Amino acid sequence: MGVKERKALERKVRRNQILDAARALLLSVGINNISISKISKRAELSVGSIYFYYRNKEEIFIALQEEGVALLYTKVLHVSKKDIGHKEKLIQIAMIYYRFSEDQKDYFDIINYFVSSPTIFFKPDLKTQIDMSARKILLVIREIILDGISQKVFTENDPYKFLIMFWATLHGLIQFKRFEKTVLGNKSHEQLYRYSLKKLISSIKYIN
Repeated sequence: MGVKERKALERKVRRNQILDAARALLLSVGINNISISKISKRAELSVGSIYFYYRNKEEIFIALQEEGVALLYTKVLHVSKKDIGHKEKLIQIAMIYYRFSEDQKDYFDIINYFVSSPTIFFKPDLKTQIDMSARKILLVIREIILDGISQKVFTENDPYKFLIMFWATLHGLIQFKRFEKTVLGNKSHEQLYRYSLKKLISSIKYIN
């Protein structure tokens, strides 16, 4: 390994140390209780090292959120390019989101934390950056819906409103996971999720 490659690897390792520390702190103490000094202590790096890679803690939070979104986006995009029906694409994407909430819980919690966060946490331009990074996933789903309408697989007068309802419903249903042993009466949360998904998609399925 040459000097250039070694330095690049070292930078990557340092960035990962910082993000790992910030991720752990964010999920344990909340955004208002995090400081650069706490991140540096957790990462076992100097404060100066943190500032070498990020100008402030907001940049670190954005990096975490975009990291999670990128992972989810890659999975969603892969499904959108499959040679399968439009309905099946929506089902698979919905299940990817469900699995993501379980298998990548840290990232899911971070995305959930920032997407639903009040603007007061960030300056308007930073809040917009966070929101737009998540929006690209919705754009992939929108194309599936629009193409399904053009192919007369779906029928919908307002595709954008359905898109928002579709994603908001999935997101809301996932939050019910915590009530599986109480409100849901020990009934399978995944079965409820699949049932609701089927009902949701059937509302726009084209009928000859």
